[in-house]
Amino acid sequence: MARIGILTCSNATQDLGCSSVSCLHDLRKRKGAFARYPSEEKLDLVGIINCSGCPTLAGPDKLLGRIRALTEFRLDAIHFTYCMDVLCPFKGKYKALLEEHFPNIEIIVGTHEAHVTNEQFREDVKGLFCQSKRSMVDVIKGR
Repeated sequence: MARIGILTCSNATQDLGCSSVSCLHDLRKRKGAFARYPSEEKLDLVGIINCSGCPTLAGPDKLLGRIRALTEFRLDAIHFTYCMDVLCPFKGKYKALLEEHFPNIEIIVGTHEAHVTNEQFREDVKGLFCQSKRSMVDVIKGR
């Protein structure tokens, strides 16, 4: 059994209302980054947490505290969401930080499959922040 945590983008979940439905769908269907797990292996989603937001001086410490709370439940892997992969300029720093502090937990960048190019996704999300009438669901589904 693989015990998994998901780290979401705070901006996507809090500001844009992303509910991680696509991430959860692909987890259940073993698609996207979850295709790495053998179909006979049980996947246990331990929890979903937000990043600490775009870094401030306390950002890394806040992130470590949030991940530490998940590790209390014996995680095997933490997946950064697709949003983190495509949108976060700090994902490399966050990944290295988590690998350093939690060496027994695999840090995987990615969750669900993309329905549009990364460039289109970034532009669409930028449009949402600029008061577009589209929703995060429209962006995820490539509409």
